[in-house]
Amino acid sequence: MAKAAYETPMAGAASLDITPPPGTHLGGSGMGERRPAQSVMDPLQAKALVMVAGNRRLCIVTLDTTMVTAEYTARIRAGIAERVGVTPDAILVHAIQSHSAPSLGHFMLDPDFPLATTPETEYLRGAESAYGDRAAAAAIEAAVQAGQRLQPVRVASGRGLVGDLAFNRRGVRRDGTLLMPKPLGRERQPLGITDLCYLEGPVDPEVGVLCVQDLSMRPMAFLLHFTCHPVNVFGQPETYQAVSADWPGAWSQAVQQAYGPQVVPLVLNGCCGNINPWHPFDPDCRPDHRRMGRVLAEMTGRILHSLRFSSTASLDWRRRHLELPYREIPPRRLREVAEILDRQPEPPRQENGEVDPHWFLAASTRSVELCRRREPAFRYEVQVLRLGDTAVVGLPGEPFVEGQLSLKTACPAPFCFVAHLTSQYVGYLPTREAYARGGHEANAEVTYWAKLAPGCLEAVVEQARGMVGEVFAGG
Repeated sequence: MAKAAYETPMAGAASLDITPPPGTHLGGSGMGERRPAQSVMDPLQAKALVMVAGNRRLCIVTLDTTMVTAEYTARIRAGIAERVGVTPDAILVHAIQSHSAPSLGHFMLDPDFPLATTPETEYLRGAESAYGDRAAAAAIEAAVQAGQRLQPVRVASGRGLVGDLAFNRRGVRRDGTLLMPKPLGRERQPLGITDLCYLEGPVDPEVGVLCVQDLSMRPMAFLLHFTCHPVNVFGQPETYQAVSADWPGAWSQAVQQAYGPQVVPLVLNGCCGNINPWHPFDPDCRPDHRRMGRVLAEMTGRILHSLRFSSTASLDWRRRHLELPYREIPPRRLREVAEILDRQPEPPRQENGEVDPHWFLAASTRSVELCRRREPAFRYEVQVLRLGDTAVVGLPGEPFVEGQLSLKTACPAPFCFVAHLTSQYVGYLPTREAYARGGHEANAEVTYWAKLAPGCLEAVVEQARGMVGEVFAGG
């Protein structure tokens, strides 16, 4: 693809409600748990930004959901391509990963896993089709409305730093094993988490902002790049079954309060596979998604007033696939899984009605085998969009933040906003070194959410870096 020339851009943005009805299964809890929505703390949205420069069109879709699978991404891309005229390669579909929202598509077990479900038990696969179909249709319609609102715009990007909202969640105990630090209050932890020795890795404190402004200098859309699991609401027992877009939703509401309800605020959540909002060293920490939203909105305002807008912008894109290897499943684990599933092919229930977690873990490991039989190497999509001086990089799954930081250092783009959980369900992409420690993201059971081999993150970063270089070749 030839390098795009700088041209006067046009843009349109739109947002549609995708808040689920009562009883809809909320994704993100895992292990076959039924988690029906019981209340709404704040609404969920499907948002779209369409940009045009010359004969080039691209579209970014963000979903206030836990996950989006390849099936639903293909459906959304096809609908937008047909109705808005954007080539599928230039359509990025991103789930913000709020754990207090439903998912689009089955992601907890492999599609080939032999589990017959009804509408009442479909949640065992992680999502319910009735909701996914509705949310996908809304995503397409949001893009259509965005395309109908095209107008001349100016664009600018900037960044700031906030260092006290997100924390590496892989804590190393004094015996060398891992824990996921979660403050439980000073009453229960008066001296803090004293078994915690240190945190395994870094965070990314960058608050990246791209603002799309109309010709009268009024913001019409924002792209926010920040990196943190949206689990504030999910992490509290009293709001465990509440619907919320977590900190991305709180930021969106704060931005609209500041700049008007007509503004469409889209979040690109970064590589937060090992990043949580729970302060590991503060016994008084209480998860607060609204505080996070306010702090990020305040930084957004400071960045906005420092920006220098341009009335020209280059649009470009790339979309490619990598063949990634799977982890090897230890023979001991294969024997254990076979014994559990041969004895109980159907999910056994505990006294509380939930599926036995040992069975679900076995089914998850078997899912890795089934995935490998269907495709000997995992076909992983990498996507790069150029919007003026900003590279938007789409990386499926939950890469560790180290991969994002590696991509940002010595990046040929002035601004690099990485969005995880784009396009397809993958699971975690830990660093090569993290596998030796195990933990939730690289567990010894080799589960469906921890199925890729060491070195995959590094290969993905190398591929993405090359693609960013291509779309920014020559400046």
